[in-house]
Order: sequence, then structure tokens, then C-alpha cells
Amino acid sequence: MLRCPRPLTLLGAMTFSGLLAGAAQAETKPLELAVSEINAERIKRGEQVQAEQIEKLQANDLEDVFEASPEVNVSGGPGIAQKLYMRGLEDTQLNITIDGANQPGQTFHHTGRIGVEPELLKRVETQAGTGDATAGAGALGGAIRFVTKDPDDLLREGEDFGALIKSGYFGNGEGYKASTSLFGRFSPDWSALAVASYQDQNDYEDGNNDDVPGTGARQKLGFAKLVGKLTDEQTLRLSYEQRTDEGERSQRPQWIPSSFNRLYPMQSERETWTLNYAWRPTDNELIDLEATTYHTDTELQQDGRFGLYFGNTRSTGLDLRNTSHLGAHKLTYGVDYRDDRSTLGPAGDRELDHEDGNVTGLFLQDAYQLTSRLLLSAGVRYDRYELDDRDGQSFRDDGLSPNLGLRYELTPELALFVSHTRAMRGAQVRDAFKLDSARNAADLQPEKARTTEAGFEYRHQGWELDAKAYVTRIDDAIADSVPRPALYENVGELKSKGVVLQAAYHWQQVSIGLGYHHNSARIDGERLNVYEHNGLGASFGDTWTPFADYRASDSLTLGWQGRFVESIDTLHTGVGTVEKLGYGVHDLYAEWQALPERLTVNLTLKNLFDKQYLDQASNEDFEHIPGYEGVRGAYDPGRELRLGVALRI
Repeated sequence: MLRCPRPLTLLGAMTFSGLLAGAAQAETKPLELAVSEINAERIKRGEQVQAEQIEKLQANDLEDVFEASPEVNVSGGPGIAQKLYMRGLEDTQLNITIDGANQPGQTFHHTGRIGVEPELLKRVETQAGTGDATAGAGALGGAIRFVTKDPDDLLREGEDFGALIKSGYFGNGEGYKASTSLFGRFSPDWSALAVASYQDQNDYEDGNNDDVPGTGARQKLGFAKLVGKLTDEQTLRLSYEQRTDEGERSQRPQWIPSSFNRLYPMQSERETWTLNYAWRPTDNELIDLEATTYHTDTELQQDGRFGLYFGNTRSTGLDLRNTSHLGAHKLTYGVDYRDDRSTLGPAGDRELDHEDGNVTGLFLQDAYQLTSRLLLSAGVRYDRYELDDRDGQSFRDDGLSPNLGLRYELTPELALFVSHTRAMRGAQVRDAFKLDSARNAADLQPEKARTTEAGFEYRHQGWELDAKAYVTRIDDAIADSVPRPALYENVGELKSKGVVLQAAYHWQQVSIGLGYHHNSARIDGERLNVYEHNGLGASFGDTWTPFADYRASDSLTLGWQGRFVESIDTLHTGVGTVEKLGYGVHDLYAEWQALPERLTVNLTLKNLFDKQYLDQASNEDFEHIPGYEGVRGAYDPGRELRLGVALRI
């Protein structure tokens, strides 16, 4: 039952643009198999959304960044609690990187795992479904790669220095955001970028004009990047990012405040160092070398009923890969390594709970152009996992993860593709806040995923059309037992299957589009719910993401973005039945180049009709079940006016 405006009826022709723009990627070059991008130059919705789109909607968090993607859902409520789901699988099943720096581990299962500043993003690449050999170790449900801007992305031709000053106002919660970016060249070969931003926002109001406690926040960001051309063929990038979020949060921020879930001060901080090196000789097709080394440290502190308590995850890693062109073959091969530690304890305690793990991988991926129309993709990776857990147990797992795919250009406009990918993941460091309350089963087995996907993409003049069907199965999925005693064990087969359709039409200054995603995510045949299957995934109604964009003039762009989610009338859980209501949300935006290349004004109206809704990625409403009062995610914000001004110096 659809409890929102019927998208196909209301939007009709006006919905044919964004989705396909995103779909244009499902098998984009050069990652020929099911890779999508969210990046910067023009509007691409669904699987591809670019930074221009992020800026127009004045994206403030992960939910805003992925608003146009039908395959990705992000929970609402306080930013610190936002969790990301791709094809129904939680981000704990994905490989997430920022400029190549892996973001594994989890500080607290009731908070989000990924915090990014949309202001920094150049693009976001998503690879839905079990990753190929280059996606990194244990990409059971796919991979997401956040890529930040370089100085050259902001510097104009012939310019040696520039500055961008931005200020924004958020009507719902009476918040503001200010940022300053400085960028310049020291010489023809060396450039740098520095960004500082601060945001302060009170608790927002939902669609019923009620305050939503625990959603106010103060966020600070410091970011610096140095880029050097060592030679015409060698490039070095060194970046540093520190991001903090603090505010009054419920003890379990994923749930609304209640008598057992009171508000306490909470702060999260992520610090990431990344060094990227690339060597691309112009006259040698055997060498296209990339090396990345990184260190990520994430800490969550809560001053709650147990006093000042913290959880910390730390990861240090290396990725070394080379691409060689050998005739019709394009071979990418290399090695990656990651060392992880998870720590829990009260402030000042020297005897901290902790555990250590590492994973080493070898990989080979080949794109073989069999004929002018037929591309074969095949690869394999070998991974070895080691874990010494908090209880003194040791786990050692290893295995192969092969993949195979075909892409055939039936005509210059129409391409067909099919692929099958596999991945294994051994035991890893756990949620830091559970180190003192949960343990690993002694007979814990590695998780093994496989995804089969098939579809087509069509491009002709201004039309774009993509369609694909997929099935992902994860055998021996690992999760914490419900109810207690808490035990990480193999809970069964996690299965996600679905269909994705995306279409778009571009005509002169107008783009219109529609994305559609049907997904069913289950564990041993039972539909997933956030409460019982925290860390695995969630169930979502059919999702529609239409949009229309109109460039009225060289200085004025107007647009509309919609997101419509159908209801799930009956979702069975171990404690009763819950319902996930459908909803439809409309956003309008306008971008005015008041002074070309100097002054830009953005006006965004979020949730135009002040819809009261609980995002289906948030914890379902269990409050009608005796004993579960307060077990519900926060309602999303009601209507909000955002005003942004950017001055380019």
C-alpha cells in the first residue's frame, strides 16, 4: 500500500531524468562493472550524483548526499546516529574509504559509522553488490569510495591563489554554517588546499512542529591537502582531516529519548591521515602505479550514567596496485594490508578492553576486450584474516574471492551485462562499546558472499535507460545474538535481491528523470528489521527518486527532487508486528550566480509540504509493543528553508 502521492501518476513524464543519469554508471568506464559515481560537474542522479547537485541541495549530511540514489538509504535523526544502507545491507557489510583510507570498525552500534563533510566531496563512487577484486578485503555488500577535492578543482586557469567563503542558514533548528577554503600554487608543480568549517544547530522540528530532542549539534572540520607533481609522470597527495560532532544525545542515539534512554553529552571525533602516490609513465603501458597508505582514528565519548566512557577504533593500512595494458588485456594487480584495533574504557583507566586484527590481501583483476563489442571481466583475490579478541581467543581465516562478468554492446546505443562476484570475510574487531558485554563464539566461521547481477543500459541522443536485477547471498552472516547473552555468532543466510530501473531525458536546458528500486532483504527467510538485526540491514518499501532540473539562464538554475517510499504494512519481529509507513518528500532548489564566478546564492526548501515521517532506514516504531516504549528512531525534519551564500575571491 502506497501512503504517499503516486509518483508515476503525479510525476509522469517529469520523472525521466535523474535516475538514468545515475544509471549511466552501472557499468561505467573504466570500472566496467556496476560502479557508480556521485561527483561534481553536472547533475547525475541515482547511481551518479555530482558535487554540483550536492551544492544545489546544500547537502548537510549523508542523508542529503544520497537523497537521489534509489539504492541507498540513510537513517534520519541526529547526524551522529546516521547509518547507511545499500540494497538493504547496512554499511557494516560494505568497504568504505575516504581518499583510499579504509574506514572499518565501529565505536557504538547505536550510532553511525561513517561521518563525512559534503563540503569536501569531489565525488562518491558506489559499487553495489559484492565487490570485485579491486574493492578491497571483505566487500560483502559492495564498496563506497569518498573522494575529496584537490586544489586544482577550485583553482581557475592561470590562477595561483583563491579563497571561497561560505555561509549558510538553516531555518529548521535555527542553525548556521560557515566555512573558509584557501587554495593556491606554490609553484607550477605544488599546490595546497585548506578548509575550516563550523556548524551550530539546535534541535529541529518534525512535520508536526514538535521539537525532536537530541538532534542539535555542533560540528567542526579541519582539512588540508598538499598535491605535488614530482615529475610529469609522478603525483603525490598528502591529506589530513579532523572532524568532530558534539551535542546532547540520548544514551542510544539511534532511539528517541525516554525514561531509560536519557540525554547525555556525547562527542565523536575522526582523524585521518592519507598519503597517495601515483606514477603514470606516458610511454609505458605496463606501468600505472598507485600506492596509498593511511591512518584513521575514530573515538566516541559519552558522559552518561556510567560516567565518562569512550570507544575507539584505529586502522592503519597500505594499498599498492599497478595496471598494465597487454594487448586487449587491462590487468590491475596488487596487495593491500590493514591493521585494526578496537578499544573501550572509562577515561583514565589504564586497563582498557581491546582487541586486534589484521587482514592481508592479494588481488588480480582483468578487463579483456575479446572483440570490439564484447568485454570480459575476471578477477580473484586472496585474503588472510587474523584476530586476537578481548577474551583471548584467536581466529585465523583465509580464502579466495573470484569474479566474472561480461558486457556486450548489442548496438552502439544498447549494452547488455551480466556478472557474478564472490567475497569472503573473516572475523574482525568488534563494536568497541560491546567489548565488555559481548564475546565471539568459539566456532565462528568466515562470512561468504556472492552476487549475481544482469541488466542493460541504453543511450540515444538525450535518452538514457538502465535496468538491472540482482541477488546477493551472504552465508554464515555474523551478528550479535538477540536476546542476551550477547554473542557474535553465525546467524544464517543473509539475502538481498531486487530490481533497479533508472531513466533520464536531457533536452537543451532541461533534465528530467526517475529512479526506482525494489529490494527484499531477509535473514533465513525473515525480513530484516533495524532493532533485531542491527549491523546486518533493514527492509525498505519500493523507492522512487524523481527529479527535474531547469537551467533558466547562465546565472539561474531551478530544480525539484523527490523521494517516495512505499509502506510495508506488516513486518514480523520476535517481539511483535510493526509497520513501516510510506511517505513522499519534495525538495525545491534555486541557484543564482549573482556575480558570475564571484558570488553564488543558493536557496533550498526541504520537505516542501512539511511531511511528518519516520525514515525507513531509522529504527522502526516498536512503541505500541508493551515493554518497548521508546524503541523508535527520530522523525525526520519537517519543512526547512536553507539559504547559502558563497563568495569566491
